[in-house]
Amino acid sequence: MNQTMNHRFANERIPKLILSLATPAIIAQVINALYNVVDRMFIGRMPDTGTLALTGVGVAFPIIMAISAFAALIGFGGAPLASIKMGEGEHKKAEELLGSCFVMLLIAAAGLTIAFLLFQSRLLALFGASADTLPFAEDYMGIYLIGTIAVLLSLGLNQFIAAQGFAKTAMMTICVGAAANIILDPIFIFGMDMGVKGAALATVISQSISAVWVLRFLTSRRTPLRLRIQNMRIDLNIVGSVLALGLSPFIMQSTESLIQIVFNTSLARYGNDLYVAAMGIMSSLMQIFTLLLQSFAQGAQPIIGYNYGSGDFVRVKATIVYCTIFCSIFGLVLWGIAIFLPELPILIFTNNPVLIALTVKLMKIFFLGTCIYGVQLAFQQIFIALGQAKVSIFIAILRKIILLIPLVYLLPTFIAPKTNAVIIAEPIADVCAALTCCALFGLTIKRLLKAKSNAVEL
Repeated sequence: MNQTMNHRFANERIPKLILSLATPAIIAQVINALYNVVDRMFIGRMPDTGTLALTGVGVAFPIIMAISAFAALIGFGGAPLASIKMGEGEHKKAEELLGSCFVMLLIAAAGLTIAFLLFQSRLLALFGASADTLPFAEDYMGIYLIGTIAVLLSLGLNQFIAAQGFAKTAMMTICVGAAANIILDPIFIFGMDMGVKGAALATVISQSISAVWVLRFLTSRRTPLRLRIQNMRIDLNIVGSVLALGLSPFIMQSTESLIQIVFNTSLARYGNDLYVAAMGIMSSLMQIFTLLLQSFAQGAQPIIGYNYGSGDFVRVKATIVYCTIFCSIFGLVLWGIAIFLPELPILIFTNNPVLIALTVKLMKIFFLGTCIYGVQLAFQQIFIALGQAKVSIFIAILRKIILLIPLVYLLPTFIAPKTNAVIIAEPIADVCAALTCCALFGLTIKRLLKAKSNAVEL
């Protein structure tokens, strides 16, 4: 299997290869995004209270992202290390890694559940919930948090399935949960008249089904890497290695929570609940936008990495060119929908004409800079493929922490109306980050290839 894949990396036509590798990742990410999108889609159509409920769930979104970030910290930190150990022939060490990560996920789930249940009301108010939307946010999170353990196990342990080459099984983990969520949401929300509590319960049950799917696979004979009771213990050396490697994806995801909080609180201050609801819709669309582009770029990563390691720099350069072109075109298509056909994606979330009109107006500002977002994400993933993770993290931090957050707070002092000033921060940060990314890539790519070329010759 490995020899066949290596042959493909070295010889198959690059455009075809990128598409074949990117397509499963795109499908998995789209389905994964359905969890939050489906909830909001049905919640936004609740009679009378749909808009307020949608706003409340949007305010709760940073907590959901924070939980996912901890799953990424342990899952993305442990799975690559397990792959390395398996490649080195240390199968027992790989299974010990899996066992330790399982315990780490349980501990993290317990800590997060207790902490968020104790402080959820204060946090939700801090994140922008008003007196009208706080009850909906509390109703949703009160049930969702009970399923924290299922979220962490399904997302965290699924990385160990993908790391062994079972891409379809890993994708099915997501598909099974998303399908259950789509079926259960209308039943609980409307059929049983549970409202946002029904949406949360549907999500918890769906994530639990995914968690059972993952655990059943990892304890079966179908997987070389098995979860065994004797390996379920904490090894401090393993913990340190896992957390160090998982820090990058953790930062990437946790900063999304921070951005959502900044936008929600600023729009609640300068606008009202309707603006927060509009931001919830745009954030969901931006999340889908980013996931699609990242998945597309990730299809090129193994090709670049393999040929970079083997010294075939002609193929490396060709893959970079195709990846950049594909991501640019894909990004422009998504940007065109957001700017010229904004009603199309908005109608997925709400049928409130006032909210639709406001979101259309704000979207044309919010997504203005994403016309070159595809280039930024392409280069960001290429840097990772070339082993330049620090540069990739810097780019993400540059856009979100260095640029976007300060702009959200500073621009309203100079631009009116202040709500528009908050939204304008997004395209400015997008453009500045993309230009910086292009400059960094131009300055470093030749040096990286030259250094690798010298190493290969030696």
